[in-house]
Amino acid sequence: MMAEPSERRLFGRARRANSVVARKKFYSVYVSPDEDAKLQARAVVRKVTVPRFLFESAMNAHIETSTERQEAIAELFRVTRLMANVSNNVNQLAKYANSEGQFPAEAAGVVAEYRVLAGQVEDVIERLAES
Repeated sequence: MMAEPSERRLFGRARRANSVVARKKFYSVYVSPDEDAKLQARAVVRKVTVPRFLFESAMNAHIETSTERQEAIAELFRVTRLMANVSNNVNQLAKYANSEGQFPAEAAGVVAEYRVLAGQVEDVIERLAES
């Protein structure tokens, strides 16, 4: 009769798989007592050691630094200002169209510009949502 597989074998390994190439690099990180407590708590929640938690967090493709987040927010503000300018142009075009009875040819360019800006906003929002 075959032995029952352990829960650990069913639900994942206790450690990373062996590497074909020897691991030779070691990193040391100094943390404050408060940072240590936060790392320990996060590792306990995920049921891993602190080193494994740090490694898996660093290797995560969806990781985002605060600098990247600040850049994305700054880009949103920049695009929002540009969209406000475009909105002003649309108001001017509408006023012209109402007074003259015809829509100016420049309107197509304004619509195209707005679509580009709206696409940029969507890209930034998607980038922020992925993090």
